Amino acid sequence: MSDNPSYKQRKVITIGVVSELTGLSERQIRYYEERKLVFPQRSPKGNRKYSFADVELLIDIANKREEGVQTFEIRQDMLREERKKEKKLRKQLLRGEINARFGVQKE
Repeated sequence: MSDNPSYKQRKVITIGVVSELTGLSERQIRYYEERKLVFPQRSPKGNRKYSFADVELLIDIANKREEGVQTFEIRQDMLREERKKEKKLRKQLLRGEINARFGVQKE
């Protein structure tokens, strides 16, 4: 993440507000953290701070849970998506290195 994240990525929302926005209980939100589905930051006093992206993710998780998808399956899907993004980024970086090395320019 960059030094200056977008408003959507900034971790500024408390768990109480996230609970109100998502309709999830604070206990459910903490459970999803325990299951490594969401990763809040901690304030110096230890309070959890979430981003708008986290709120969207929690809503998505809640919808999947309502459909009967287990948290383990959700985590596996998240890891698969992460690997796809990393693979795509590595491919782009390699292509850039090759282009730079051999002087290939985009048309």
